[in-house]
Amino acid sequence: MRRKAQRSHSHFYDRCAHWSFSRTAGAEPIRWNRERWILAGTAFLIVVLSALVIPAWAGAMKKPGSVPLVHAVVPLTLPKLDPETVKPLVAAEDWQTVQVQPGQTLSDIFQGQGLTLTDLQHAIDGAGNARAFHQIKPGQEFQFLLGENKSLLGVRFDQDEASIATLRLDGAKPELTTQSRDVQRREHIAHGVIDSSLFGAASKAGMSNAMVLKLAEVFKFDIDFVQDLRVGDNFTVIYDDIYRDGAYAREGDIVAAEFINQGKRYTAYRFKNSDGKYSYFSEEGRPLTGSFLRIPVDFTRISSQFSAGRMHPILGKMRAHKGVDYAAPSGTPIHAAGDGVVKFRGWMNGYGNFVVIQHNATISTAYGHMSRFANLRVGQRVTQGSTIGYVGMTGLATGPHLHYEFRVNNAQRDPQTVTLPKPEPLPAAQLAKFKSEVVKPQLARLTQVDSSVKLARAKSDTRSDD
Repeated sequence: MRRKAQRSHSHFYDRCAHWSFSRTAGAEPIRWNRERWILAGTAFLIVVLSALVIPAWAGAMKKPGSVPLVHAVVPLTLPKLDPETVKPLVAAEDWQTVQVQPGQTLSDIFQGQGLTLTDLQHAIDGAGNARAFHQIKPGQEFQFLLGENKSLLGVRFDQDEASIATLRLDGAKPELTTQSRDVQRREHIAHGVIDSSLFGAASKAGMSNAMVLKLAEVFKFDIDFVQDLRVGDNFTVIYDDIYRDGAYAREGDIVAAEFINQGKRYTAYRFKNSDGKYSYFSEEGRPLTGSFLRIPVDFTRISSQFSAGRMHPILGKMRAHKGVDYAAPSGTPIHAAGDGVVKFRGWMNGYGNFVVIQHNATISTAYGHMSRFANLRVGQRVTQGSTIGYVGMTGLATGPHLHYEFRVNNAQRDPQTVTLPKPEPLPAAQLAKFKSEVVKPQLARLTQVDSSVKLARAKSDTRSDD
């Protein structure tokens, strides 16, 4: 290094030759001990500077909070535990969940868990009149707690939608307790435009097939969903889903709906009647149900039409037939054509077992040839669709069928062609409540959706024109 420095800076060494490191210089050379002191001093200076600069740089680069914390350990005196007050840990119980499958009976479910019919009887007796044991349906769940040798210790079941019941059978006597469940209704709003089918439009709108069927059921008396639908028809539906304990349970009900069919607007609003039952009504308060069923039985064929004269199959002579005969297997349920009061129940010559229902001051319906009556009596009020009897062939009949008459002021009319009256709207007091509490808020929501849809379409049309 010294030789290279002398060659590169010869002019400097010429001027300072008197203290040069070179031994061949003309002046008296510096002693080697002096050169060592210079080099050692330079090295010492570098070390001192490094000791000062490097720690400061390292401290600046540290992240906040990276300084290690100093922990102090302080001894604590713990209280002594009383063995008598300490409860042992209880092992979690292993409840087995079983879901009811289509076609299964309660005995099938119990036997599938290795239980006997005696266990089933004990559970039914312990549960009392719990509907879960008397009316099971697919999707319903039961939970079983089994002991050694498949002994039944407990059963859990839904007592109703908002509570779960636990029946313990491992004590001296059965013990039934109930626990409330958090049930929520979460509302959804769907809008669809029909381009091919109702199911396709509803699926695009996020609705399930079950909810589509409910929508069709609501408007079935106003819209023929087989023949009346057209491309461009649209609908807006407010509906809810049921959640229990935060988990989805099932589809709920339609709260409000609007359907535009061939340019005509139909509406439906869910409302609780004065009798505590929910029904659907239009904006005007008109029930969305037919006032009368056109056909009150599931029939296989019409065996005899309404006529002023026909050859009677048993009497063998011409005789007026003032009703319609619907052939059906014996035991087929017969339904009340409309709401009314039972005016007659008993035997009538020619008609056999016969029922007459008075619906209002002018209209009544009659049902003949029943094999047996349902549980009803004279003066009892019945609702549309309720079972009043069963198909048979009592009286003058050659085969099982229902003889059905529609009477206006006691004069028989053809049930297939008579103009059925519209159902009565809500009474004034209920109508005011219906419009203020149901129609007004829900109509505002439906209108808001329609406005948003129209605005979106207008923007889409503008973009397509550009």
